[in-house]
Amino acid sequence: MVKVKVISGGVTAPRGFKASGVSCGIKGSGRKDVALIFSEVPAIAAAVFTTNKMAAPPILISKKHVQEGVAQAVVINSGNANSCTGRRGITDAIEMAKITAGELRKKCLGKISPYQILLASTGIIGVPLPMDNLKRGIQNAVISLSYDAHLDAAEAIMTTDSFPKEMAIEFKIGNKTLTLGGMTKGAGMIAPNMATTLSVLTSDIRISHSCLKRALRKSVDKSFNMITVDGEMSTNDMVVILANGIAQNQEVVEDSKDALIFQEALDFLTQELAKMVVRDGEGATKFIEIIIRGGKSFGDAKTIAMTVANSNLVKTAFFGEDINWGRIIASIGHSGAEINPHDIDIYLSHHQIVKGSEGLPFNEGEIKEVLKDKEIRVTIDLNLGDSIATVWTTDLSYDYVKINAAYKT
Repeated sequence: MVKVKVISGGVTAPRGFKASGVSCGIKGSGRKDVALIFSEVPAIAAAVFTTNKMAAPPILISKKHVQEGVAQAVVINSGNANSCTGRRGITDAIEMAKITAGELRKKCLGKISPYQILLASTGIIGVPLPMDNLKRGIQNAVISLSYDAHLDAAEAIMTTDSFPKEMAIEFKIGNKTLTLGGMTKGAGMIAPNMATTLSVLTSDIRISHSCLKRALRKSVDKSFNMITVDGEMSTNDMVVILANGIAQNQEVVEDSKDALIFQEALDFLTQELAKMVVRDGEGATKFIEIIIRGGKSFGDAKTIAMTVANSNLVKTAFFGEDINWGRIIASIGHSGAEINPHDIDIYLSHHQIVKGSEGLPFNEGEIKEVLKDKEIRVTIDLNLGDSIATVWTTDLSYDYVKINAAYKT
């Protein structure tokens, strides 16, 4: 297992990366609403995008740009999703990339093409971007680029988030110390099938495009695609990674020992960021880990885990600290996955409460104490095979309804 050291610095921890986060008035509150992440040299780029068929214009443009496999900057605005905005939305997204590339060139930061800019937007759907404000914001973001502004950038992509989410790690390949940094946002509209969030990852590793692309896809499947807060999927979700090669390690290629080390490090980072999203779930009072063991296949195990995690009855039971295991087993039964209805075991923490699909006697006081915890583990053994899947979710509280009932107003 790779040794990982958590360090400070977020997206600017890897060598050669700067960032900024500024306010341009898109958010009425005056909070930061434009983030810029910049690599001093062109970087190998890969991304994973939402599978929502109403994908927003910034996603459509970024999909085209990332096909080149090289990018030098990521620009993100919050407070406005530029989604369901028709032809104007496409035009504004293209202009967003052009403005960013132009401002970077003005500051003599390289011969940067708009096609080397990846972009994202998050916020209210159906409202055109205020392009005059955004242009000023991008101009200020370029001026404000700094090795120390990683937290400003993380704050600038927040919407209903209650705290900025970032992390950086160091790890070794051979005698080279390499760095991975990341920031993410998300608290609501969190569901699997990518990307569930906006995330930017950075690294100074030298790596082939095919290896980076494959590693990101695998990592997303183990992290951002294994979380759910409310079963809703945004039109604007994206995870992007830039690797600029400044560490000057021997190039990491597919199916190598070094690729496995990088994969482990990337998995650690993305899973920690994904868990931050769940811990900040809108109105959440509990962080719930659901582990499915003994599945006939990984697909079946994940399907069951997600069905339980997305059950409003299960989620509200955890909020009410009610040991109603019948809701859990009912969710397993309607998941559509293969099960033996007479051979399911369920554990809360280390307490077994169901054996062979029948309830066991348990100390109600001890179980009540488990349910009071802020972090709860549910283990379900299907006793059918060897497959395992782990999903992270939240409870469902009164505050979730309050937050989303008044999101626009």
